[in-house]
Amino acid sequence: MKALWSFFIHSILILCIYLWCPTTVSGLLQNETDGLALIAFKDGITHDSLGMLSYWNESIHFCHWIGVSCSRPHVHLVVAINLSPYGLVGPLSPHIENLTFLRIVILQNNSFHGEIPPQIGSLFHLRVLVLRNNSFGGEVPTNLSHCLNLKVLNLIDNKLIGKIPEELGSLLTLQTLSLSINNLTGKIPASIGNLSSLITLSAGDNHLEGRIPEELGQIATVEFIQLSYNKLADTIPSSLYNLSSLDYIDIASNQLEGSIHPNIGVFLPHLTGLFVLEKKFTGPVLGSLSNASGLIYIHFADNIFTRSGKASKSSNHKHERQ
Repeated sequence: MKALWSFFIHSILILCIYLWCPTTVSGLLQNETDGLALIAFKDGITHDSLGMLSYWNESIHFCHWIGVSCSRPHVHLVVAINLSPYGLVGPLSPHIENLTFLRIVILQNNSFHGEIPPQIGSLFHLRVLVLRNNSFGGEVPTNLSHCLNLKVLNLIDNKLIGKIPEELGSLLTLQTLSLSINNLTGKIPASIGNLSSLITLSAGDNHLEGRIPEELGQIATVEFIQLSYNKLADTIPSSLYNLSSLDYIDIASNQLEGSIHPNIGVFLPHLTGLFVLEKKFTGPVLGSLSNASGLIYIHFADNIFTRSGKASKSSNHKHERQ
């Protein structure tokens, strides 16, 4: 009877706390969930060359673990993981989805492998995802498109295959889309033109083919386009000349042809870098580039332009970006 009465009193107390302080109860439950998710993350690591995760133990609260940042005091919700570069080897735990308030994930310059877990698409507060310079394989998860607050998506220098998901075009807050140095195939999806906040587009060193989509010319905010070393063909879309904020464009080492607009320097006055290396463009010499007064890097090797009706090879200015 005494035990039953104790259980009854305990239940009443829990109910009262829940009714009067639901946020506190919810925070405590999420706190425990975050701790378990971090342990699952650690358990997936097969090699920790610097021994950094040895500090992930119960002797201190997980908010004080190396590479972990939490929200305001007394709530202790994980909002950021930055483990770069710690020489970590292993898969990325799918339990990362349980860190529901996570905003920043930076794991660049490690040796994570396996697929990028699609469960990341459940992180609705995620703003920055940087997995650069790892060994992730498989395809880019389509449900990253569910991370509607995402501003930076950097997957450079991995082993990703397949197509660039069309669904990424729904990320209207995305400012950086970096996919270079992978094994991506197929076309650049036209939906990329919907990324109305995009500043940086990097997809060089892949196996992309087809045309550069005209829809890229819709992104008034874009400043940096890097599409070199692919198999892109046809002509430069006329819409790209509408991107008056464009600072840098590199379309070198593709299969493009045709001509470059003779007034490119008028249309793109803020250019500091222009690369069309090893292309077979023809047309008038680009005298209007003098209008791009900030131009520093320019490379037109192996192109044929005309001067006063006569064919002549373009000059080769070796001022490539380091």
